[in-house]
Amino acid sequence: MSDTKTNRKGPRLEVVEPIGKRVLIRKDEDRKQTKSGIHLPDKIEIPTLTGRVVTVSVELTDDPNYPIAQYDRVLFNPKEAIPVDFEGDNRLFVVPIENIVAVFRAAE
Repeated sequence: MSDTKTNRKGPRLEVVEPIGKRVLIRKDEDRKQTKSGIHLPDKIEIPTLTGRVVTVSVELTDDPNYPIAQYDRVLFNPKEAIPVDFEGDNRLFVVPIENIVAVFRAAE
């Protein structure tokens, strides 16, 4: 018997765990309005480069060179991001740690 649950469309995954020096990120919603209030048409797609860390690979968990943790908001280069068809909205991406260019932190 398999550990994954099945539904009408096939096996349903329970966990996505990145391997190597990678992070699983849920990208932020695409913007439909600029900061100044201009509404953008649905046909124009502005790439989203920010998102929240869902999980960090075991290899990166305690690595002091990469101070990144679950729920951090990050800025990332989507060029080498691998989309994960885990949820219907395709907002999950496995991103190499080298493609995370900034972490947003609260001011102390």
